[in-house]
Amino acid sequence: MSQWDGKSKGVVVGYKIFIFFIQKLGIKSAYFILYLVSFYYLLFSTEGTKANLYYFHKRLGFSKIRSFLKVYKSNFKFGQTIIDKVAISFGLRDKFTYNHEGGEFIKELLKNKRGGILISAHVGNFEIAEYFFSEVDEFSQINLVTTDNEHRAIKEYLKSISLKTTSKFIIIKEDMSHIFEINNALNNNELICFTGDRYFEGSKIISGELLGKEANFPAGPFLLGSRLKVPVIFVYVMKETSKHYHLYAIEAKFKYRDAQDLLKKYTESIEFILKKYPYQWFNYFDFWKEIK
Repeated sequence: MSQWDGKSKGVVVGYKIFIFFIQKLGIKSAYFILYLVSFYYLLFSTEGTKANLYYFHKRLGFSKIRSFLKVYKSNFKFGQTIIDKVAISFGLRDKFTYNHEGGEFIKELLKNKRGGILISAHVGNFEIAEYFFSEVDEFSQINLVTTDNEHRAIKEYLKSISLKTTSKFIIIKEDMSHIFEINNALNNNELICFTGDRYFEGSKIISGELLGKEANFPAGPFLLGSRLKVPVIFVYVMKETSKHYHLYAIEAKFKYRDAQDLLKKYTESIEFILKKYPYQWFNYFDFWKEIK
């Protein structure tokens, strides 16, 4: 089973179907069709199903039968986050509520004009964070650091129907010029956001334990986060009910210039989140490199 290839789960036609239902019949109708869509992915998304079965069975300790049922529920939850992301992005933010823990950390670092590093993961629905961050602090500016290898067709289609995003993108480049962009953003009191749980083959990695098993992580977020003298905050946006989200901002306390210690604090934060929201782990590949 291959490492993550840079493409997120989903196809353009799937987004179009969801958007049609949202616009014509409302969000609940779009949720309804997920019963079939989730079952389809359970049967025919072979690699994704294997990866999630491993997660529930080997890492969380459920029986094989219960794990199979939990994969279906996880697929359903993932579909809901996609629908929510689409709905919020073209103007239905008021259909959702949220509360936050740790939002004061974000307010404080912006108030102190230091900028800060946010590290998230593919759990919950972090892609909608910008719509909630503005309510924590109206002056917040998020810069997403990315390889830009997302599925281009989906990105372009969503861009054509969505409200203008306030997030900016910093593209990782081979000549390392993105480091200057990161420093400039931090100097401008802006937030730099990484996802710390996916990497490309050939890129620099760092290893740490997650859910009782060693795994590889991209080294960049942890090397930069441990060396730049700015606050580091782990951020997760978790779906709690059909219309309610919970934003977690967890201040990272680690040894300066110790990337391994920062990674350890990061994996501990993910484990804390997954204990509360086990169905919202959305890495559909052989994360621990254990699947035969």
